[in-house]
Amino acid sequence: MNKAIFIKTLGSLTLSRDGQELPLPASKKTRALLAFLAISARPHRRERLCELFWEAPDDPRGALRWSLSKLRGVLKSTTEMGPIIADRERAQLNLEGIDIDFSTIRKTLFDQHAVLPLAELRSIAAMLEQPLLDGLDLPNQPGFQSWLVAEREDARLLRVNVMRRLTLHPEIEHQEACNWARRWLELDPFSDGAAEARVMTLRRLGQLAEAQQVIDHFTSSLQSAGLTINAKFETSLQEYDRKDQEEPNRTLLRQQNISFCKTADNVRIAYATVGSGRPIVKAANWLNHLELDWDSPIWGDLFHALAKDRTFIRYDERGNGLSDWDVDEINQAVFVNDLETVVDQLELKKFPLLGISQGCAVSIEYAVRHPERVSALILISGYASGWRIGASVEEQAKREAVMTLTQHGWGGKNPAYRHIFTQTFMPDAKPEELDWFDEFQRQTTSPENAVRFQQAFADIDVRALLSQVNVPTIVFHSRHDQRISLEQGREVANGIPNARFVALESNNHILLGHEPAWQVVMDETERFLAEHKL
Repeated sequence: MNKAIFIKTLGSLTLSRDGQELPLPASKKTRALLAFLAISARPHRRERLCELFWEAPDDPRGALRWSLSKLRGVLKSTTEMGPIIADRERAQLNLEGIDIDFSTIRKTLFDQHAVLPLAELRSIAAMLEQPLLDGLDLPNQPGFQSWLVAEREDARLLRVNVMRRLTLHPEIEHQEACNWARRWLELDPFSDGAAEARVMTLRRLGQLAEAQQVIDHFTSSLQSAGLTINAKFETSLQEYDRKDQEEPNRTLLRQQNISFCKTADNVRIAYATVGSGRPIVKAANWLNHLELDWDSPIWGDLFHALAKDRTFIRYDERGNGLSDWDVDEINQAVFVNDLETVVDQLELKKFPLLGISQGCAVSIEYAVRHPERVSALILISGYASGWRIGASVEEQAKREAVMTLTQHGWGGKNPAYRHIFTQTFMPDAKPEELDWFDEFQRQTTSPENAVRFQQAFADIDVRALLSQVNVPTIVFHSRHDQRISLEQGREVANGIPNARFVALESNNHILLGHEPAWQVVMDETERFLAEHKL
């Protein structure tokens, strides 16, 4: 039986089989050839390999044959194909049964959508501390040396990736996050993301003087290098400063607690609690990410306002954010189940429930299923039935076309496809708010799930449940909402017994903290809850 082979490339190159280290060839070029074939993981023309490792006067073809024979002897594979797959033109390493540390790390970091466990990220960070192929430089072979320099830069970028993930990990303690942010900035000294993370983690620890020193040093370093500070970095810091001055307790509110629970169908759901006092729960909507949207220019004002005097609870439903992305079902029924799972996990007895957009339908169905738990409904920009129900043929065709565009363009760097959504969600948003939401959507879910969400929203139908809602309800809707019409909002309010309807002077589907309509929602909600002593 062929036992697994492990090739360690971080640090000094080593080779082991079933935990027992194997002797490597004495020839440094042969060891370098093994590393090159292992990491590149593809066939190479023999001429190219000769150019990389041997000079013309030294019979490079003969040297290559000798090195490949040495590698066959070391690997001693019993697979049918053998350890080296070669013909007269090409050669490659047979990777069947071979694990390579650097390749595994790279695949883990780039294939994993959900949050990796802290312990795994710490382990990866420790491994990436070691130089790639330490001591295997071939200064007299410029082709190989150029490849090695490029791979080491890739390893550095992987370290940056891990430092960022650790700094922003939802389960990490503030002091550890601060330490990882420092190392992130040391590794990527001109990154505004690293600088901002370092400043914010210091501020959360109350180390304001140190935070200012980071800002001053970062700005000075950019100027010395002839670079211009990113306007978004300055705007972000100014926004934090403004909000801290307006709300002295805001820094404390930033310390939300993120945890995870499992649904009945074994899907991991991320949820966050922040603030103190009586609970208020927000149902999930398009799209959520507990870390990215907490202090965002889109949702930040709303979330902090809700957490000011209450325990504010929200979650990422399946398929996006910090919850599991690879799931069997995405539909209205499981959306409600996700909400049930979070509420049960927290053992909440009674609470107001906030729904936004399709989150309104989830809230309505939950309130009908669990009238003993919901004390009131606050519904914003909602609808009772999706666009496949009652929409014109033309409208359905437009929506289907958008889903096609989503499927093919969502994950790319060009935001044009996502911008379709952004413009209809917030036609009156500032350019920086539109840019943020474009990028936020890309990071929050996969192209496949973005399409699946749209399909699920199209089929929502809670019209028959409206008359069964038996809790105080207030419904808000923008008069000129370009995604969900005012008539659809009125339908929700008219169908729920004794619901109060408030029309808002806005063009936006997602209300923004700087527009008057947002303050109307905050004021009316506060009066509504006070009226019902909630």
